[in-house]
Amino acid sequence: MSDILNELYTTIVDRKQNPKPGSYTNSLFDAGEDEIVKKVGEEAIEVIIAAKGQTDQRVVEETADLLYHLWVVLAWRGVTPAQVIAELEKRHRK
Repeated sequence: MSDILNELYTTIVDRKQNPKPGSYTNSLFDAGEDEIVKKVGEEAIEVIIAAKGQTDQRVVEETADLLYHLWVVLAWRGVTPAQVIAELEKRHRK
Protein backbone atom coordinates (compact mmCIF):
# COMPACT_ATOMS: atom_id res chain seq x y z
CA MET A 1 0.00 0.00 0.00
CA SER A 2 1.27 3.44 -0.75
CA ASP A 3 2.85 5.53 1.98
CA ILE A 4 0.21 8.25 1.66
CA LEU A 5 -2.60 5.76 2.30
CA ASN A 6 -0.78 4.48 5.38
CA GLU A 7 -0.18 8.03 6.57
CA LEU A 8 -3.81 8.93 5.97
CA TYR A 9 -5.06 5.96 7.98
CA THR A 10 -2.60 6.74 10.78
CA THR A 11 -3.83 10.34 10.90
CA ILE A 12 -7.47 9.24 10.97
CA VAL A 13 -6.81 6.81 13.84
CA ASP A 14 -4.89 9.52 15.67
CA ARG A 15 -7.86 11.89 15.32
CA LYS A 16 -10.11 9.18 16.73
CA GLN A 17 -7.84 8.66 19.73
CA ASN A 18 -6.78 12.31 20.15
CA PRO A 19 -9.57 14.57 18.92
CA LYS A 20 -8.47 17.85 17.40
CA PRO A 21 -10.91 20.78 17.54
CA GLY A 22 -12.08 21.82 14.09
CA SER A 23 -11.01 18.55 12.46
CA TYR A 24 -13.33 17.31 9.70
CA THR A 25 -12.40 13.76 10.65
CA ASN A 26 -13.44 14.41 14.23
CA SER A 27 -16.71 15.93 13.07
CA LEU A 28 -17.44 12.63 11.34
CA PHE A 29 -16.53 10.60 14.41
CA ASP A 30 -18.64 12.92 16.58
CA ALA A 31 -21.61 12.52 14.22
CA GLY A 32 -21.38 8.74 14.50
CA GLU A 33 -21.78 5.69 12.35
CA ASP A 34 -24.85 6.79 10.39
CA GLU A 35 -23.16 9.97 9.20
CA ILE A 36 -19.92 8.17 8.39
CA VAL A 37 -21.59 5.53 6.22
CA LYS A 38 -23.82 8.16 4.62
CA LYS A 39 -20.70 10.01 3.50
CA VAL A 40 -19.30 6.82 1.96
CA GLY A 41 -22.52 6.41 -0.01
CA GLU A 42 -22.47 10.02 -1.16
CA GLU A 43 -18.86 9.79 -2.27
CA ALA A 44 -19.48 6.51 -4.10
CA ILE A 45 -22.31 8.14 -6.04
CA GLU A 46 -20.05 11.08 -6.86
CA VAL A 47 -17.45 8.69 -8.28
CA ILE A 48 -20.13 7.12 -10.47
CA ILE A 49 -21.34 10.52 -11.69
CA ALA A 50 -17.78 11.63 -12.44
CA ALA A 51 -17.03 8.40 -14.29
CA LYS A 52 -20.16 8.78 -16.40
CA GLY A 53 -19.47 12.17 -17.87
CA GLN A 54 -16.94 14.32 -16.12
CA THR A 55 -13.21 14.72 -16.59
CA ASP A 56 -10.61 12.20 -15.51
CA GLN A 57 -9.47 14.77 -12.94
CA ARG A 58 -12.95 14.75 -11.36
CA VAL A 59 -12.81 10.93 -11.23
CA VAL A 60 -9.45 11.20 -9.46
CA GLU A 61 -10.75 13.79 -7.00
CA GLU A 62 -13.93 11.90 -6.18
CA THR A 63 -12.03 8.62 -5.82
CA ALA A 64 -9.68 10.32 -3.36
CA ASP A 65 -12.71 11.51 -1.37
CA LEU A 66 -14.17 8.00 -1.40
CA LEU A 67 -10.91 6.41 -0.24
CA TYR A 68 -10.65 8.91 2.61
CA HIS A 69 -14.19 8.17 3.78
CA LEU A 70 -13.61 4.42 3.47
CA TRP A 71 -10.54 4.80 5.70
CA VAL A 72 -12.74 6.63 8.22
CA VAL A 73 -15.14 3.67 8.21
CA LEU A 74 -12.24 1.27 8.76
CA ALA A 75 -10.92 3.34 11.66
CA TRP A 76 -14.41 3.63 13.15
CA ARG A 77 -14.75 -0.15 13.07
CA GLY A 78 -11.20 -0.88 14.19
CA VAL A 79 -10.35 -2.57 10.89
CA THR A 80 -6.98 -1.90 9.30
CA PRO A 81 -6.20 -1.35 5.64
CA ALA A 82 -3.80 -4.30 5.98
CA GLN A 83 -6.79 -6.54 6.61
CA VAL A 84 -8.42 -5.31 3.41
CA ILE A 85 -5.18 -5.80 1.47
CA ALA A 86 -4.87 -9.33 2.86
CA GLU A 87 -8.40 -10.10 1.66
CA LEU A 88 -7.60 -8.75 -1.80
CA GLU A 89 -4.42 -10.84 -1.92
CA LYS A 90 -6.34 -13.94 -0.87
CA ARG A 91 -8.90 -13.38 -3.60
CA HIS A 92 -6.23 -12.69 -6.20
CA ARG A 93 -4.52 -15.99 -5.48
CA LYS A 94 -7.67 -18.04 -6.14
